[in-house]
Amino acid sequence: MHREVARQLHMLPEAAKAKVQDLLEHTGRILTQRTKDKNKLYALHAPEVECISKGKARTPYEFGVKVSIATTLKEGLVVGMRSMPGNPYDGHTLAETLEQVGILTGTDRPPATAIVDKGYRGVEIEGMRILRLGQRRGITRTLKAMIKRRSAIEPVIEHMKMDGRLARNPLKGALGDALHAVMCGAGHNLRLILAALRFYCARFGLSMQAVVAALIAVPVENQPACG
Repeated sequence: MHREVARQLHMLPEAAKAKVQDLLEHTGRILTQRTKDKNKLYALHAPEVECISKGKARTPYEFGVKVSIATTLKEGLVVGMRSMPGNPYDGHTLAETLEQVGILTGTDRPPATAIVDKGYRGVEIEGMRILRLGQRRGITRTLKAMIKRRSAIEPVIEHMKMDGRLARNPLKGALGDALHAVMCGAGHNLRLILAALRFYCARFGLSMQAVVAALIAVPVENQPACG
């Protein structure tokens, strides 16, 4: 079919010829690429999709675009989230991620301390302290607890993939990937805020229930008069 469409391409109107030519180029890449080739095409409708190696027995590979996520240490609020096209090395994305954190938080400067995993080994940023998982030298009890707390970002990522639909992007193109990542981070923050509001409303309801129960238990003649 690829050869037949290419043979009759001159018969198409000019308005459709450019679109069909682009489709033929992508189809040709799929037909000619081999297993060991680089920059392979994995999705005809989304040429920006990449094969990301996870190194896990359950999911050795994922097809999509890499996304960097930055959260606060205690609350788990997302303060930075951006797509990283081109499947870059994790350590090369830290500076861009921290730059976005400074922009979104309105401080115009990155935070003083960043806690990362072992994929960022060897990365240094001027004026910033970087703590890594498995680090031993110069680590106090407080810093050890902070490094251990970094593991809390893993369930955050899974929640955004399952509940926030981060694993399935309905928007098209590289711009759609960037917008989808930011909206998934905002949605995660909204879910945390709604969960906190439900908790406070429940506490307020229990307190009011206790007050009403105490007023009912008091006899009528002993209740205070209002006037």
